[in-house]
Amino acid sequence: MMLIDLHTHSTASDGTLSPAELLSLAQEKGLSALALTDHDTSSGLDEFLRESKKYPGIKVVPGVEVSVKHHHFSIHVVGLFIDHSSEPLEKMLCEIRKGRNARNDLIALKLQKQDYDITIEEVNALAGGECPGRPHFASILVKKGYFSTMQEAFDKCLKRGRSGYCKRELPMPSEAIDAIHSAGGLAIWAHPMSYADADRKTINKLLKFLVSKGLDGLEAYYPLFSPEQSKCLLELAGKYSLAVSGGSDFHGVNMKNIELGTGDGNLAIPFSVYETLKEFHGNKFIS
Repeated sequence: MMLIDLHTHSTASDGTLSPAELLSLAQEKGLSALALTDHDTSSGLDEFLRESKKYPGIKVVPGVEVSVKHHHFSIHVVGLFIDHSSEPLEKMLCEIRKGRNARNDLIALKLQKQDYDITIEEVNALAGGECPGRPHFASILVKKGYFSTMQEAFDKCLKRGRSGYCKRELPMPSEAIDAIHSAGGLAIWAHPMSYADADRKTINKLLKFLVSKGLDGLEAYYPLFSPEQSKCLLELAGKYSLAVSGGSDFHGVNMKNIELGTGDGNLAIPFSVYETLKEFHGNKFIS
């Protein structure tokens, strides 16, 4: 079966492989379509698209992943088939990165007050790209022996409600969806079932709200989803006439149990998902 992966991250955000290395790995694993969807930045897409010419057997999809605000928590929206030169999209991403950087400064101060030996300069140096984030803090804390794993660093220190957590300013769903549309992209709700209390009734209510703001599709295939959860999402996509996507959310060694294309070993997204998405995109943006 020809398999695809439409949710991945590179060193441009919090992944550990460069866009070129990501493509090389996709070739090694025999993937037929690959999207790069870094957090809050499109800076890896030039390399991604340039290097993709070496791999004519892989359909490449330029993308981005954006966190948006909904009540007291955030949800993620992936933009696929974007034109990353879009000025409205880049303006929004720039504002998000400013908020991210302000939060990082506060996290560093919080950690220092708790006697953790860490500086924002270390975090920025490790990140290398435009989007330092909590995974980079976690990596440094593990390296210095404060925690045994990155997951432990998050669970005990960095996730919501813990001593090192700081919230950040995020755009509203309509703002992010509009910016993705202005860049000619499809707005996809990322990993809907990974949120707390993600039962069908809750997901349906939130999905109805997002559809009213212009949402185009949702990820029905994701490593953490059970077959029953994917089935539920496919049914909801049909109910609202939405596109269906999916991906591993690959980050490299930052998420050691998730492999490109296959996730935790149970992910297998057929090429037909890419073909249907491409057709949906064409019908929406190409007259």
